[in-house]
Amino acid sequence: MKMPKKMLYATFASMSLALGVPAQAQEVAWDMPNEYGESSISGEADKIFAARLSKNSDGRIQITNHFGGSLGYKSKDHWAAVEDQAVQIASTYTGVFTGFDPVFLMNNLPFMATNPQQSKALIDAARPYYAEAFAKGNQILLLAEPWTPVGLWTKRPVASAADMKGMKVRTYDKNGTVTLKELGAAAIQMSWADVVPALSTNAIEAVLTSEEGGLSAKFEEYLDHYHYLNFTMGSNMVHMNKDVFDGLPGDLQQIVLDTAKEVEDELWAASQARIDLNVQRLKDANVKAIRDVPESFVDELKTAAQVAIDEWRAQIGEELADEILAAYQKQLEMVAN
Repeated sequence: MKMPKKMLYATFASMSLALGVPAQAQEVAWDMPNEYGESSISGEADKIFAARLSKNSDGRIQITNHFGGSLGYKSKDHWAAVEDQAVQIASTYTGVFTGFDPVFLMNNLPFMATNPQQSKALIDAARPYYAEAFAKGNQILLLAEPWTPVGLWTKRPVASAADMKGMKVRTYDKNGTVTLKELGAAAIQMSWADVVPALSTNAIEAVLTSEEGGLSAKFEEYLDHYHYLNFTMGSNMVHMNKDVFDGLPGDLQQIVLDTAKEVEDELWAASQARIDLNVQRLKDANVKAIRDVPESFVDELKTAAQVAIDEWRAQIGEELADEILAAYQKQLEMVAN
């Protein structure tokens, strides 16, 4: 059944409605940057978390959300910004943190986790390792916010590696860059804030990202084809300075942790509905959605992606890689049962 347009964003946005906050003295004020826009799935998730935390703390904790890199920080800058307390908390696509620890590429390994159930299972399996990695920067992980599966935005249909040869494609992390270069594309990792300017000047002609990301940035003004590759399904992670967290009264610490868990569970439960709604959004934007991507092309992508996976295993260490992947398989079995 077709979803009415007025309900298009209801799945996530409705979570933040009616979160009235009692009038009470504010004790804590935090700034929270996100390089993605306010209307993106991660932007909406940030607003839900901020509103819910304010409500659950009776107004004692207030978060000011800053979207679209408005504070001057790109995603890759969030690590230092939170570590140095330039901001107290941030929402970040953490694939850009691979220089700090290769575990941050885990949730975006090509074709490893391509739907909400798999992606959440992978995050849950790797959560202790993410916690250790964030600790290196005196930070803690609060929650993971789902994106939608990654595909390819282009100006024309792509059906093989040959079609991608020399194509100037923006990627979001090392995994995507390595994979597409193996196919012969001119792949370049680029911060989200730079993508639309690059499209407008023809510096790039395709973008590896989700349908969600492209729609939130109005890619249809430049690219009118979207290929459902199910390349991966990643997430933003909300992380905060550990000293700031430790400085909270004990009751507020617990409220932060409980709220993070509460909101994370709701976001992931709603993620499939968002994926479904985006089918109509693509139609409304006059974007040709290509679902029947040739299996031969997907096989070429998977072969190329193995290079990125092998590089990640070598970087993180074979033993640790096997340990995390074994934990992932256990999580998948728990979900299945």
